[in-house]
Amino acid sequence: MALRRIRVIGVASGYGAGIPDCQDGSEVLRALHVLDDLAGAGSGLAWDEALHLAPPVPADPVEAVRQIASALAGRVAELRAVGDFPLVIGGDHSCAIGTWSGIRRGLDSGQRLGLVWVDAHMDSHTLESSPSHNIHGMPLACLLGHGDPRLTGIAPAGAKLLPADVCLIGVRSFEVAEAALLRELGVRVYFMDEVRQRGLPAVFAEALRRVAQDTFGYGISIDLDALDPAEGPGVGTPVGGGLARAELAAALALADGDERLLALEIVEYNPYRDEGFVTAGAIHDLCRSLIEI
Repeated sequence: MALRRIRVIGVASGYGAGIPDCQDGSEVLRALHVLDDLAGAGSGLAWDEALHLAPPVPADPVEAVRQIASALAGRVAELRAVGDFPLVIGGDHSCAIGTWSGIRRGLDSGQRLGLVWVDAHMDSHTLESSPSHNIHGMPLACLLGHGDPRLTGIAPAGAKLLPADVCLIGVRSFEVAEAALLRELGVRVYFMDEVRQRGLPAVFAEALRRVAQDTFGYGISIDLDALDPAEGPGVGTPVGGGLARAELAAALALADGDERLLALEIVEYNPYRDEGFVTAGAIHDLCRSLIEI
């Protein structure tokens, strides 16, 4: 990835979560200079101006998410158009609607986009199926074309992903309705039990092959709650029994230097729960695994 300039887009969005603390995550990381050492060796890593909504913020969270996701999609598409590599730091996971809409916008109509979704959750609810109605539990469904038209309609309208081009890794907390949707669509889900049985390197390598097989390129979206809380306490919704920081960083390195990798997204960083900034360190290590320095 060293030949592509890396642009870090901080997304100040907590509108899709029950607790909005993740909206401050990217600015805390920037203030702590967490990624500064990765700017060497020609990576061109630099922070963009943070994306946030100017007041008054819409009271309707769907409209707030639509607005910031639309802005993010536009910025991601702009960066891709000039050959830069977008590194999106959220914010709650609803920003994924913007990230991957922006990547899809830059592809021709016949080109497909693959996505590896690393998460403790499925994030595949709709407003009708969600017990909480929190939009950060819905972005993957939206990207697959299911959900509120205001969110699925972000340009290009409709599904941005085909089910065959998506893999979930690390899932261990979900509801029946979202599992039923993914099962009906035929999305490949690597539950945490399978990851432990086969090992993350084998699972991740297989997932990369699947999402790259029939696509122009692929992205990786990482919800930090995929990590075990002992390894990453600073997240919105921690779930025990997750991945170790080192093993996920090592798995990401499998995509290092792959020109088919179009963007990376890391979300749900809650700095107010990050005792000793352990999770900030994990974010650094995950990014470093994809940057040749």
